Amino acid sequence: MKFKKILKSEIKETKILLRSIPATVVTLFVVSVICMNLLANKTLVQLPWIAIDGGILISWLSFMCMDIITKHFGPKASNRISVLASGINLLCCLIFFVASAIPSNANDYSAFDGIFGGTWFILLGSTIAFLLSAVINNRLNWMIGKCFRKNPDGKTAYAVRSYVSTFIGQFSDNFIFSVIVFVFFAPVFWDGFSWTVLQCATCALTGAVAELVMEVAFTPIGYKITVNWKENSVGKEYLEYIKEEK
Repeated sequence: MKFKKILKSEIKETKILLRSIPATVVTLFVVSVICMNLLANKTLVQLPWIAIDGGILISWLSFMCMDIITKHFGPKASNRISVLASGINLLCCLIFFVASAIPSNANDYSAFDGIFGGTWFILLGSTIAFLLSAVINNRLNWMIGKCFRKNPDGKTAYAVRSYVSTFIGQFSDNFIFSVIVFVFFAPVFWDGFSWTVLQCATCALTGAVAELVMEVAFTPIGYKITVNWKENSVGKEYLEYIKEEK
């Protein structure tokens, strides 16, 4: 009975949250996660000390959306939306896989099938890495924000909490993904190809720096959105619900 009560409470809170967060931000977040998964199929830069895939072109949007939601609604709300985005991404991957598996004699779709068919352990690695890095990013963002007691809603506070949490979150995402895919699964399924943990850490670090640069460029947009939300009492229903539950 206790579990059932908790489940009902969680469902109710999630429904209120989805009604409260502007649809544009949720949509951009979900789309960015799906696109990040597809763009990761193309390597843009591959050197001994750095490897960057196409996901970098849109990963900043995912983290910016998480920062915006965390700032206004809290880390728990951002975690919920991250789980939602991951679930929708997995659903899309399933549909892509089915489409790639259906034979067709209309044309040569080998390139299409190769991209959209995906590899199961890459999807597993990216999903685990994204969810763990989302929790790290959101919690860290919220904790850093609490340190700015004099002006928690100022530009400096927003910039610091976004930059630090994004860098560590992106590093965690890159490192966890690399270890899962290139240390554990690649040697088995890719004819012995593998990375060392040091290579994973190095590429994760350099990738996080590159992704942070993208985040810095677009942070002013995120800050303006949070200011607008506060001035217009966006998400009032959810924020009041959370206060009552406490």
